[in-house]
Amino acid sequence: MTSSPVERLRAILARLRDPQGGCPWDVAQTFQSIAPHTLEEAYEVVEAIERGSPDELRDELGDLLLQVIYHARMAEEAGLFDFDAVAEAIGAKLIRRHPHVFGDDPDAAVPDAAAQTRAWENLKARERKARAQGDGDAPVSALAGIASTLPALTRAHKLGQRAARVGFDWPTPAAVLEKLDEEVQELQDELTNGATPDRVQDEMGDLLFVVVQLSRKIGIEPETALRHANAKFERRFSHIEAGLAARGQTPATATMEEMEDLWRDAKRRERSPTTGLA
Repeated sequence: MTSSPVERLRAILARLRDPQGGCPWDVAQTFQSIAPHTLEEAYEVVEAIERGSPDELRDELGDLLLQVIYHARMAEEAGLFDFDAVAEAIGAKLIRRHPHVFGDDPDAAVPDAAAQTRAWENLKARERKARAQGDGDAPVSALAGIASTLPALTRAHKLGQRAARVGFDWPTPAAVLEKLDEEVQELQDELTNGATPDRVQDEMGDLLFVVVQLSRKIGIEPETALRHANAKFERRFSHIEAGLAARGQTPATATMEEMEDLWRDAKRRERSPTTGLA
């Protein structure tokens, strides 16, 4: 019987990991050594989505799938679990967290996506509490289970979300803006007073945390917003470089005023109705 593409991929990886005839590099890998590649592949999937390229997305999803199978293969070799157990666990979780779809309780129905998000988070909270109770009588923090390895912006966003669910939050975006002004002033005071690098870092961190909470409060995903801002900066700086090159200059030989003029020109071009750019 012909194997499925997933089974074929699992067989290829098993061959690569074979200590007797596999690839020395693949045989040498561990969960820890592969983890950075897993993170990188996840980001490349996001990049392919933002580029709007189906071919790139297909390839990057394949790379990410390989990471899942890679970790599952190493776990199988260690006698921990296999790929089928991974698939079974996520299938069971999806059914458990969608009682409005897979259950027969009419009270479980949700009217819209926002209600489902709240229901999903409530189910996750109950699962975390159940796991913690299995470990003893220690109270479960509302912030429990947020991975410390998340990008800092994303983790700050999730920390704010969790705290908000138990009532610890600003009432309005305007209130967050007031706090933002306060944090800017505190940072300015530290810089003016010649504070130590540690103090400046603390205040800078507070400022960034509040910026993330403002983003959360107005419904903007901060990691996405900053990626778009980075892309915009690259685009506009490239315009500066091109404009200077046309004059026989480089950023190193140009004045700040000359570069500012080109920056403003880039902004005008992007905002022109004929460009379609924001």
